[in-house]
Amino acid sequence: MTTQRTRTTARAARSPFVFVLAALACAAALGWTYWAFVRTTTGQFADESAWQEAGVAAPDTQLPFLRFLDTLPAISVVLAAAAILFVVLRRQRYGAAVVAVAVVLTSNLTTQVLKNLVFDRPDRGVATLAFNSLPSGHTTLAASAAAAVFIIMTPRWRPFAAAAGGAYSVLAGVATFINLWHRPADVVAALLVVGTWTLIGGLIIMRTGDHWNRWEGFGSGWGSSRGWLVLCWILGPGGLLVSAVLYVSVQAAGPAAVPGTATVPLFFWWGLTWIVGVGFTLSGAAGWLFAAQARRAPATDCRR
Repeated sequence: MTTQRTRTTARAARSPFVFVLAALACAAALGWTYWAFVRTTTGQFADESAWQEAGVAAPDTQLPFLRFLDTLPAISVVLAAAAILFVVLRRQRYGAAVVAVAVVLTSNLTTQVLKNLVFDRPDRGVATLAFNSLPSGHTTLAASAAAAVFIIMTPRWRPFAAAAGGAYSVLAGVATFINLWHRPADVVAALLVVGTWTLIGGLIIMRTGDHWNRWEGFGSGWGSSRGWLVLCWILGPGGLLVSAVLYVSVQAAGPAAVPGTATVPLFFWWGLTWIVGVGFTLSGAAGWLFAAQARRAPATDCRR
């Protein structure tokens, strides 16, 4: 009886409604980002000002970021493919690999459909590009590759994967912004697209992976250190707070009459901290949610 009781563990993703609610919250945030920064005059002006100020505030960094962007698709595909092949060949988790591939494909397909078929960019009297560029395709590719690696990791590696994946996604998003490929809202929208599908795919993996989706809690190895998520929570909400203060300050002072002509590039710093804040907040939230919903392993279980 004691042995039987010891082997009894909670099922992974025992509260699937939390995943669904979080995915809906990401989708709602995506819709709000589009409405606030594409459909309104104030949002268009802020987004455009940040984009134009990026060319003035960080001109010397554009060439290194351009080189990074040129190699970004290859890097992202290699990272995701290597992780998925490891899971298939070494761990034989075929279902998890299929879901990870599906997260990458659906995220990128969603971005292209939204950008080219669903969303448009109305004329609000702001001097800007006439076509819609939200969400960012490059950011979606990078973030979805990081998400694929994150969701197929065993739970004891997910805290590290959340922080590393968040850093990679943020770096890709910042690169597209600083290199003047995309506005901040384009990058944030891409992160939210990937966040939505990551939560849906992660729920499927956790509900069908009880035999391996288990862990002994934070601190069972350096990859499962709680410090990785603490770092995400510092950079994420901290970045959002700074971006909110910058945005309110600029609006209160009254923006320049023409986008990008302000003497201090506060819109640029608003956009940069917004991207960092959203990227790491999503990473920290995903890392915490997946850890909280993982199947708890008894002391007699071996870690895999």
